[in-house]
Amino acid sequence: MKLEIKKHVPIAKDVYEMVLDCNVHMKPGQFINIKINDSHIPFLRRPISVANIEGGELTIIYKVFGEGTKELSQRKVGEELDCLLSLGNGFDISIKEDSILLVGGGCGVPPLFYLAKELSKKGKKITSVLGFSSKEDVFLEKRLGEYGDVFVTTDDGSYGIKGNVMDIIKDLDFDYYMTCGPEAMLLALKSNYPKNGQLSFEERMGCGFGACMGCSCETLTGYKRICVEGPVIKVEELI
Repeated sequence: MKLEIKKHVPIAKDVYEMVLDCNVHMKPGQFINIKINDSHIPFLRRPISVANIEGGELTIIYKVFGEGTKELSQRKVGEELDCLLSLGNGFDISIKEDSILLVGGGCGVPPLFYLAKELSKKGKKITSVLGFSSKEDVFLEKRLGEYGDVFVTTDDGSYGIKGNVMDIIKDLDFDYYMTCGPEAMLLALKSNYPKNGQLSFEERMGCGFGACMGCSCETLTGYKRICVEGPVIKVEELI
């Protein structure tokens, strides 16, 4: 599907917010797969989680890591992107628990905004803990604050609390957690809180819709493809 760029602005160091003209329903935690250009370089599409859907517009927030996202950052308002939509298995927000902790690390923060918005509609009490490298990397703190308390950590202590998200979480009370971020953070959460959680994995994907099997991971119920059965997996399923 061709989607027109309606807005495209930097919001932190090497981090961009892009709004696309798109009237679609997606679950929090699902992603889109973007074709960067019409050549074979870069060959693969770029999977990017959805940060918000509202008023016929779909918002993504991404960080420039390599040549693909660097080229994406140079696209202009009015241009169109070739996108595959509504990919992956999102967060299950039908949970019975009332006090929900959202944990995001770096590029894992964007899907939490849409998730917080949808959870708030169900009357959930939301607390967010966000981890970044430094002050210049911080984004979405104020917008997530619309839905509950927000705590920010930075590795160098230049903003918020010096340390990582685990330093904050140990002092919080919550019934259930949902998280997205680097694998080390997800594994730390799984180790310390092995029940009542959902983890969204960041993984390199070949196709984005389950054909190539390149992003498979082993779970207690067999191998699952991060791009189809994931990227969100319940913590009790993980080995």
